[in-house]
Amino acid sequence: MRGGGLRVYAIFYLLFLYAPILLLPIFAFNSGTIIAFPLQGFTTDWFGQMWGNASLRRALFNSLTIAVSSAVFATCLGIFAARASTRFQFPGKGPIMGLIMLPLVLPEIIVSISLLVVLLSIGVQLNILTVIVGHTLICMPYATVILSTAFNSLDRSLEEAAYDLGETKLSAFRLVILPLVMPGIISSLLMSFTISLDEFIIAFFLAGNEPTLPTYIFSQLRFPKQIPMIMALGTVLVVMSIILLTIAEYFRRRGIAKTGAKDTGGFL
Repeated sequence: MRGGGLRVYAIFYLLFLYAPILLLPIFAFNSGTIIAFPLQGFTTDWFGQMWGNASLRRALFNSLTIAVSSAVFATCLGIFAARASTRFQFPGKGPIMGLIMLPLVLPEIIVSISLLVVLLSIGVQLNILTVIVGHTLICMPYATVILSTAFNSLDRSLEEAAYDLGETKLSAFRLVILPLVMPGIISSLLMSFTISLDEFIIAFFLAGNEPTLPTYIFSQLRFPKQIPMIMALGTVLVVMSIILLTIAEYFRRRGIAKTGAKDTGGFL
């Protein structure tokens, strides 16, 4: 009886959590301009309107630029942090790693306001570059966690064998270690890309006059006639996020299987 109650609770919890997402495609293909039941008919016009919107295309280009740049920077920094934390012992290691992970627990609005105050105080103009800095900051902890798992699962005897065969530390890292952790690197890139693409608060404070996709969507919510197009856009974003996270999980599990480590759970 107790187990059945927990299952019922889990089902209702998942429905409450995911019902709004499931409603997105329903209203995205509804011909009515009012988001309400009953539905009026089937149409794909909102998707055509979405692709023909010049402002949306500009916001999408900005978001893709920011997401790709943030993913690359966060993953590169994550490689350094993960390698140092899993391979070496040094003074202050715990506090330093805690500082790197701090954005995971800090409210994003606090991080955003802090970055805004610092950037304005040193005279930096708000633009896409400032958003990239903010997104790199919040994506780096996720990249570090993913890459730490990849580096922890490595067999150190392979690295030592490379040294015995005459490889330098740099060449051993490039030829032996990087190929083994490559699934983790790809997983980190995809996860960071997804987080940056969907992030709103930091982009809202740091983008200046350059719109990103989340800030553009927020600005269009004031216009009821634009809501169906936003539903269509939301459907596309949800599908893209699911695909990217699925690919990231695939590479994470591939990396674990490649190194023979224990799977402690992933994204999906």
